[in-house]
Amino acid sequence: MKPVKVGICGLGTVGGGTFNVLQRNAEEIARRAGRGIEVAQIAMRTPKPQFQTTGIAITNDVFEVATNPEIDIVIELMGGYTVARELVLKAIENGKHVVTANKALIAVHGNEIFAKAREKGVIVAFEAAVAGGIPVIKAIREGLSANRINWVAGIINGTGNFILTEMREKGRTFEDVLAEAQALGYAEADPTFDVEGIDAAHKLTILASIAFGIPLQFDKAYTEGITKLTTADVNYAEALGYRIKHLGVARSTAAGIELRVHPTLIPADRLIANVNGVMNAVMVNGDAAGSTLFYGAGAGMEPTASSVIADLVDVVRAMTCDPENRVPHLAFQPDSLSAHPILPIEACESAYYLRIQAKDHPGVLAQVASILSERGINIESIMQKEVEEHDGLVPMILLTHRVLEQHMNDAIAALEALQGVVGPVVRIRVEHLN
Repeated sequence: MKPVKVGICGLGTVGGGTFNVLQRNAEEIARRAGRGIEVAQIAMRTPKPQFQTTGIAITNDVFEVATNPEIDIVIELMGGYTVARELVLKAIENGKHVVTANKALIAVHGNEIFAKAREKGVIVAFEAAVAGGIPVIKAIREGLSANRINWVAGIINGTGNFILTEMREKGRTFEDVLAEAQALGYAEADPTFDVEGIDAAHKLTILASIAFGIPLQFDKAYTEGITKLTTADVNYAEALGYRIKHLGVARSTAAGIELRVHPTLIPADRLIANVNGVMNAVMVNGDAAGSTLFYGAGAGMEPTASSVIADLVDVVRAMTCDPENRVPHLAFQPDSLSAHPILPIEACESAYYLRIQAKDHPGVLAQVASILSERGINIESIMQKEVEEHDGLVPMILLTHRVLEQHMNDAIAALEALQGVVGPVVRIRVEHLN
């Protein structure tokens, strides 16, 4: 069979890695795909002399790739929302399959894109959009397809994980580690997407859709960053037998789907609590398989390229299949997606870590316990650090049993209303991931 011709849009880190691996492993990839895969065109803004592109058509117009009649598959590796969306829709309109690593594009515009792809009978593949080189989308969509998925929890942003690891292992401040992460290229000059949980929420939105058979609903994901965490919180968690991780959690409940990204205490003996540095990991709990853990590089040139090319091989294999018999984009047949609602964070239930700055006076602990008890919040353990007095207040560390977020919000408001007795309360959710 004649080679499949692909066009790469974007020759940056991931695009360059994809091009290099396709060239280096061309024979092995062809053996797996059943036919050759040839890069016929590349769209890039500026020349990249480090890549051997002799004999390949080069353009600075990505839409030229999408309309090129010689191209069978468009690989979108530019990132962003606007131009990428236009490019993908143009490629689909021209009957081309698409492979993308763009989590923001899929999380925000995926419903529209998949509907158009179904109409045109083409495939949009996006394994590389979540957790870089870890094939977690295929694992949930295909490997765990016999299961009713109960929950998915993941460390799916390497920058945040690097920062929390350095804070725990070396006692460094958030600001100090963030500056190093930017210098190392782990974080952008504007790190908002990483440290505020937006990047992780894009990825969690995709995982939740595949796990539970629901439409993509990024706008309903709860996001909370790690910017307010202190080294003291990391150390207190450690003393209590926990690690703090910036976790994405999607959980199916009778009332609806929890979809949330926030700092989380995890018992230190859990495998996922020991995922450090820039590495990623995703736990999936199914009713038949139980809990499984997928671990690996969540970003980087060739790890992400590995997932891009795995998608490319899948598309090539499926090109001769009847579109109705292909693996659905979001795991479930499009007309079988569920309308199960996404729960607001106030309706989610969790255990909590509380750091309460309080006056070291008789009766204060009783006041705190009374406020919590009135709202049905039970204390699991308590730790006081009298030697760490600051502005006349000492930290009181509590772990609670599971309770609705709304009840915890009410309790924190009541505690902070005790002005002069209690200062600002720091709250971190706790997940045991059993």
